[in-house]
Amino acid sequence: MATTALQGLEVLYTRQQIAERVAEMGAEITRDLKGEKLVMVGVLKGAAPFLSDLARAVQVDATFDFVAVSSYGKGHRTSGAVKLIKDLDETVEGKNVLIVEDILDTGLTLSYLRKLMLNQKPKTLRIAALLDKPSRRIEKIDADYVGFSIPNLFVIGYGMDYAERYRNLPDICLMTPDHPE
Repeated sequence: MATTALQGLEVLYTRQQIAERVAEMGAEITRDLKGEKLVMVGVLKGAAPFLSDLARAVQVDATFDFVAVSSYGKGHRTSGAVKLIKDLDETVEGKNVLIVEDILDTGLTLSYLRKLMLNQKPKTLRIAALLDKPSRRIEKIDADYVGFSIPNLFVIGYGMDYAERYRNLPDICLMTPDHPE
């Protein structure tokens, strides 16, 4: 595995691998929508880079909205309780909605968001997750579009953080227990 010059971290997926997979996901989403409009709902903060790249890869009339939730606080272990910090700016009733998330881990956050959005009666509701960690699933939920399936590793970069750090790394890197903070 390669290392990134910044921080000496081990790279799991390079920016090139990410770009190629995001382009493929965009083509899948475009095909599935058959020219219909889309509301892309980014889950802040981690999904922001993924949403930006995915939006450029989706070839339909798309708008953005954002939600912010918390289940991790400042650490790397989930508290188990999901708290809504920022709700949607507009209703998604009758619209095609794509929740865009950086990582599908325990499933707690996406299960919560799916219920929240379904209450508004969207026309369709799909989920795109850049990373999927099925071994950590607590809530039974799957994404409709998945970038990469990974084992139980702690990853940072491309929007994903450790205590709000490393989000700006262009690659997805491994955060090892012995890495200096």
